Amino acid sequence: MAQDNDFGLGPVPKSERKGVLSLTLVMLGLTFFSASMWTGGSLGTGLTYHDFFMAVLIGNLLLGIYTSLLGYIGSSTGLSTHLLARFSFGSKGSWLPSFLLGGTQVGWFGVGVAMFAIPVQRATGIDTNTLIIISGLLMTVTVYFGISALMVLSTIAVPAIAILGGYSVYQAIHSAGGIEVIQHQVPEQPLDFSVALAMVIGSFISAGTLTADFVRFGKKPLNAVLITMVAFFIGNTLMFIFGAAGASVTGQSDISEVMMAQGLLIPAIIVLGLNIWTTNDNALYASGLGFSNITGLPSKYISMVNGIIGTLCALWLYNNFVGWLTFLSLAIPPIGGVIIADFFKNRQRYLNFEQAEFKTVNWAAIIAVIIGVAAGKFIPGIVPLNAVLGGAMSYLMLNPMMDKLFTTQSPSHVIEPNK
Repeated sequence: MAQDNDFGLGPVPKSERKGVLSLTLVMLGLTFFSASMWTGGSLGTGLTYHDFFMAVLIGNLLLGIYTSLLGYIGSSTGLSTHLLARFSFGSKGSWLPSFLLGGTQVGWFGVGVAMFAIPVQRATGIDTNTLIIISGLLMTVTVYFGISALMVLSTIAVPAIAILGGYSVYQAIHSAGGIEVIQHQVPEQPLDFSVALAMVIGSFISAGTLTADFVRFGKKPLNAVLITMVAFFIGNTLMFIFGAAGASVTGQSDISEVMMAQGLLIPAIIVLGLNIWTTNDNALYASGLGFSNITGLPSKYISMVNGIIGTLCALWLYNNFVGWLTFLSLAIPPIGGVIIADFFKNRQRYLNFEQAEFKTVNWAAIIAVIIGVAAGKFIPGIVPLNAVLGGAMSYLMLNPMMDKLFTTQSPSHVIEPNK
């Protein structure tokens, strides 16, 4: 079997761990995404100035806590989300979260390629299909080089997006009469605050569940917590502010659309391209790790195949699959809740992955995910937060009960050595 330099089938060795700055840029590259700006635009036009910042700061703080716990686990063990799932879901039971997480990321990759090609086509007249093929293949090629390519790309993209985007927002606000004008705007169709909180958390909880895939390269678990909080609390907040300011002043949420309206065509294409490229490469990288857990093949080759599939299906995904992807995202938060609950309940099991033994399928984890989805859908409150807590709490109750109920007579409860 070809060597897997992305460590999709085992822990990241201490010698391959990365520094705080480089991993922070990678995680900021993940959270710098146009879809977050669209959500920010909806929040900016549906909330008062004060409520907008309250919703964004509280929501991203909760999102940051959730992803930081996963980041802590990833850095402590050096394991990807999918290998971590073997402990709670079982060796073959982990294929379910890997399929959901990996498939969702391939879908979002295709949507992201189309999100770049369509506005660029409107601005330049270049054929959409040509733009999709070129941009999709470029994004696919870079993911071959793994975490190193993500660090290089993010080092370029993150400052460029922050500086060019920040300048554009400043110009837009200034041309509208200053920040005071925005502060006194009254929403025509107000959003309920709990709905706004759910939008903030839900905007990135799907990708956030994959945090361990990236910060498992961190040298210290507490550094991983810091990295993740910066990315989700600061990076995601910045995207919401960009979107809200753009929507309030120009009617456009995406900062690249604002820049095009300002006549800044080339900077707009650069910002849009880098914005989507960093997130899409993170998505492809994570999808490869997911399907590597299922197939046992090196993740970088799977990531490239996924990139080709996502590119070829980009327009179809953009037009038909966003609603389905959103539905799939409802099933993802409880997966993170189960992983977190199992680690902090049984953390001694995680000390030696090579010697670990797993159930084939742990039905307690799968049932807990179903309960988590139901909690998110039917219990009043913040949907993704209810889903995470529902999954975690039901797993902690079900797992010991089902261990007592079932014995090794059941094939799904056979204990397998790690392979």
